[in-house]
Amino acid sequence: MKSTIALAGFALISCAALAAQPPSQPPPTPPAGQAPARPGSQPPAPPVGQTPTPPAGKASGQPLGHSNSTGDASFIKKAAMGGMAEVDLGQLASSKASDDKVKSFAQRMVADHGKANGVLKMLAASKHVEVPAALDSKHQATHARLARLSGSAFDRAYVSDMLADHKKDVAEFMHQSTSATDPDVKAFAANTLPTLQEHLKMIEDISKDLHASTGPSR
Repeated sequence: MKSTIALAGFALISCAALAAQPPSQPPPTPPAGQAPARPGSQPPAPPVGQTPTPPAGKASGQPLGHSNSTGDASFIKKAAMGGMAEVDLGQLASSKASDDKVKSFAQRMVADHGKANGVLKMLAASKHVEVPAALDSKHQATHARLARLSGSAFDRAYVSDMLADHKKDVAEFMHQSTSATDPDVKAFAANTLPTLQEHLKMIEDISKDLHASTGPSR
């Protein structure tokens, strides 16, 4: 009789202990259409309509529509037009120049400005700035004027134009490298500036050589 009572008491204690344990929680159910996360996997994409935070050091792609950005957009458009003109005249001079240094400089213009133009187009797209697709009337007139020349006359005219253009380019890019409102525009100007300064030094030396070898123009 005592053993029966003891066993019954033990059973009651065991049931009470089991009832005191918290029930195990099932894993959370992922939202509809989303696979459950696996250990070590990337975090799920944010819900539709929510913009993820860009990684540190990446361009934000913020449109240049906020205040104080008009100058940045204008710079992008002007730089795009100037870059196209450098490539266009470089291609012309590559075939028409009679001086080897002038021809080599022209080929450098095509390569360097062609590369910079590609970077600038991506920057303009990320900022929602529409850049020109063709040369304007001013640069078309310059091309037509140079195309009518040949020999040393072409070389001197092309070098004169490149000298004037690169002096203005260096001044504008130097200003934007410190004064641009948008950080991506500022970075583009700062990264391109050393190449433009190198171009300016090259064309200055070529200009001196041409004037030394042919004398002043009449």
